[in-house]
Amino acid sequence: MVESSLALGIDLGTSGIRGAVVDGHKQVIWQCRRAYPDSVNGLAQSWQTALYSLLGHLPYQMAPEIGAIAVNGTSATVLLCDAQGCPLTEPLMYNDGRGSEVLDYVRSLALPESPVVSATSSLTKLLWWHHTLSAELWERAAYQLSQADWVSAQLHGQWGISDYHNSLKLGYDVGELRYPDWMYDQLWSHLLPRIVAPGAVIGPVREKIAQRFGLSLTCQVVAGTTDSIAAFLASGAECIGDAVTSLGSTLVIKLLSQNRVDVSQYGVYSHRLGDLWLVGGASNTGGAVLQHFFDVPTLDSLSQQIDPECAVDLDYYPLLTPGERFPINDPNLRPRLTPRPADDVTFLQGLLLGIARIEKQGYDLLAQLGASSPRQIYTAGGGAKNETWRSIRTNLLQKPIKIAAHTEAAVGSAYLAIESLQTDY
Repeated sequence: MVESSLALGIDLGTSGIRGAVVDGHKQVIWQCRRAYPDSVNGLAQSWQTALYSLLGHLPYQMAPEIGAIAVNGTSATVLLCDAQGCPLTEPLMYNDGRGSEVLDYVRSLALPESPVVSATSSLTKLLWWHHTLSAELWERAAYQLSQADWVSAQLHGQWGISDYHNSLKLGYDVGELRYPDWMYDQLWSHLLPRIVAPGAVIGPVREKIAQRFGLSLTCQVVAGTTDSIAAFLASGAECIGDAVTSLGSTLVIKLLSQNRVDVSQYGVYSHRLGDLWLVGGASNTGGAVLQHFFDVPTLDSLSQQIDPECAVDLDYYPLLTPGERFPINDPNLRPRLTPRPADDVTFLQGLLLGIARIEKQGYDLLAQLGASSPRQIYTAGGGAKNETWRSIRTNLLQKPIKIAAHTEAAVGSAYLAIESLQTDY
């Protein structure tokens, strides 16, 4: 068991890369953010350049003490590459919906409740490539990899390895810990990565990476995770019934449950987290709606004028455009934002209450579907700083609500990495 070594967590966001180093007591001792540069060679090259920039900013005395590295990325952001890891396509981002063209074919292959039955799933993107790429490019393809897989491989040099968090939307069965039989019979089955557990050791950093950035040759790269799970790990949640609500541009809830729940009808699916299940869903409501009406300084000023104990007779379902994923899965659900009172304070209170009601409806739905009941809720995202909103949510949900210990997903990845150093295999 190694307790004195440090661990580096890397978070690949939509606009930049973040890094965090923690010690053996999970104390954060260094953080850094680097923006993705423009690159004529494509987005993947921007990821690599930002990765090297981040590693180059590690303090020289700290770099040799890093014993493990883990990378997280956005779920279902994927690319095709050849046997040497060279990208053959531009990455398709997590929200890229062009796979709708082949969604009926996906439905003919997978079970209805599978998370792959989505226009944005990793498997749907793979099948879209299969139907649209030239024969020459398709013949050169060796792997489909997630964003985290590809960036991790820049460090350890082994291609075709993924973790079962990033591979859930590729079709990997996280209950049986294997691909379903039907996937092996497909013309594209050779592109499926080998799956290991998040946090499992893949191998040491490449010698040229270690020498370039002052890392130890014994520094191990471990399998990573998705950005939302990394954020959950960073929050401090760890017991059955612990939940995390992310109040960012959208509202995302995740609940640590003894039972697995997968019900695509409601936009609910589960990730494996050790012997437990991380059950959740993502709504289209959230901070983006608030910032559509008010800038940040105005939001802060109006929030301070709200009395959370004073009831408002407004029944809002705050959305920017029609369509909802969770807790109501209805692509035609229309926003409900009227009547708008003349008083902006009351209007904002109605919006905050409306989003809190959707949050409560989400947790109630998870419990109805068989997940463990939430016992306490940690809050991450920009909305975590709004004390008025927290009071409104506490009154409505009737659960203890805490601010997450850390809100950076990079910290969660660092926790994943440090645990690999502290585990006797």
